[in-house]
Amino acid sequence: MMAGSGGGAVAGGLARHVPVLGRSALEWLKPRDGGVYLDATFGAGGYTRAILAAANCQVIAIDRDRHALARGAELVQAAAGRLILVEGRFSDLQTIARECGYDAVDGVVFDLGVSSMQLDEAARGFSFRLDGPLDMRMGGAGPSAADVVAAASERDLASIIATLGEERHARALARAIVRARKDEPIKTTRALAEIVARVVHARPGSIHPATRTFQALRLFVNEELAELAQALQAAERVLAPGGRLVAVSFHSLEDRIVKSFLAERSGQGGSSRHLPEAKKPAGTFRVLTRKPVVPDEGEVAVNPRARSAKLRAAERTDAPAAARSIDMLLPRLPSLADVLGRQ
Repeated sequence: MMAGSGGGAVAGGLARHVPVLGRSALEWLKPRDGGVYLDATFGAGGYTRAILAAANCQVIAIDRDRHALARGAELVQAAAGRLILVEGRFSDLQTIARECGYDAVDGVVFDLGVSSMQLDEAARGFSFRLDGPLDMRMGGAGPSAADVVAAASERDLASIIATLGEERHARALARAIVRARKDEPIKTTRALAEIVARVVHARPGSIHPATRTFQALRLFVNEELAELAQALQAAERVLAPGGRLVAVSFHSLEDRIVKSFLAERSGQGGSSRHLPEAKKPAGTFRVLTRKPVVPDEGEVAVNPRARSAKLRAAERTDAPAAARSIDMLLPRLPSLADVLGRQ
């Protein structure tokens, strides 16, 4: 953990990073002087910098990636006591806020998915564009993508790639991976990308054949969807009445979880016409974005990775946090532990 006391606009490192939908996120978050805000996905520090510049407030920023936090040291110094960087999972954001001295915060922002920095570092193994170890871990611990590819059954691989990658060739890909690993271990991004390219053929103007498979493995290895569901629940507990939640997602499954959570927690979730009408509990959120906010053509032109981004925002009510299960938010998949245990 790194901390810095003072106020005012912030200069310092990481200035070249412009977050996707950054202006919209700030408009919905509405930072105010004296407020406390939680950047649940620090990354290159774009949202944190914008919040600190918008108001004389405190920011707690979290990231699983210690490399990202190391790059934020200069920003901590420039913030002069208004920024705390914490290495950790955003599913633990309530605990982290309390450890930093805050029982409640005025806003939480999520910038979901993998960062441009991670994609551009071959050694991290996130991208099929750059050859490197088949890793994909956002933190340094736990099993890698290579471990999953080596241990998962054909059935589990097909399920992971179909569900998390939304890849229609998932069964054929799983068969090809299992067949290839019998000859030699699949340890590099290039090796896996070549296997995928032999099964999924590129069409002019379409995404790279390996995009969906790499996405599926990354989501699975980092347990990103479960992390997100738990983090939304933690944000519900830590946000003060009137506090804002802003989430920017780049994947349909992430957006679906955010949308479903906010709909259920705001009392908008539908009930079955076959069951008696039940009294709905008080909503813990008021949804602010009836439809998701998306980037305009200008932003997509500058940053093509922004094209799939969707922003949703909600405001915390004064109703007590719900104790209802979040299991319905998640797709049915084998656990990481189960997959690695089936050898």
